[in-house]
Amino acid sequence: MRTPNAETAPAARPIDPDLEARLSLFEQILLKWQPKMNLVAPSTLKSIRIRHIEDSLQVTDILPDARRWIDLGSGAGFPGIVSALRLRAEPGAVVHLIESDHRKCAFLREVSRETQAPVEVHRGRIEDVLPTLPAVDAISARALASMAVLTEMTAERLETGAIGIFLKGQDVGSELTEMPIYSRLVIRLVASRTDPLGRVVLLGRTDLASMGGVGQ
Repeated sequence: MRTPNAETAPAARPIDPDLEARLSLFEQILLKWQPKMNLVAPSTLKSIRIRHIEDSLQVTDILPDARRWIDLGSGAGFPGIVSALRLRAEPGAVVHLIESDHRKCAFLREVSRETQAPVEVHRGRIEDVLPTLPAVDAISARALASMAVLTEMTAERLETGAIGIFLKGQDVGSELTEMPIYSRLVIRLVASRTDPLGRVVLLGRTDLASMGGVGQ
């Protein structure tokens, strides 16, 4: 599949005091749990805000109108918990977190309880849980699998209207080249605000190509 040129990332939306407090609480809980299960790479512990939280905030900045989400392989809560906290005040907002590790599910449940993030935690394999969930506006994933695998997992939902949004690093070009061609899906790339070599991949029906600029 041909790799499209990357669009300019949208400007970061303001973070109000309430969201700031909840993000800070999330970070504190993560640091408390980190020695138990290595939620994030130890080398990133001193830069959690930029490497993980700010990176994750891009997701809802790019798709600001999406209210119902599925986050695949939620792990430490990036981007799923961050998306939910951003959307907390929006009517009907919910983020379904899918995670197979029972310890990480316990962590996600504590975070959601303490921060009051509008999430539902589903323990299980993605291929088992995903078909059981209701229709959503968007599906996210970060550092989970190749684009070929992510597309195979989500193609049925994407072809019926959901938009996939996947945070990727510098190898995204080779991943896209190796993807099979889906005649009903198109790709848009957005430059990452936090990684000069990173890209945010948007994947959806062919009408995704006619959408306005990202973040609008």
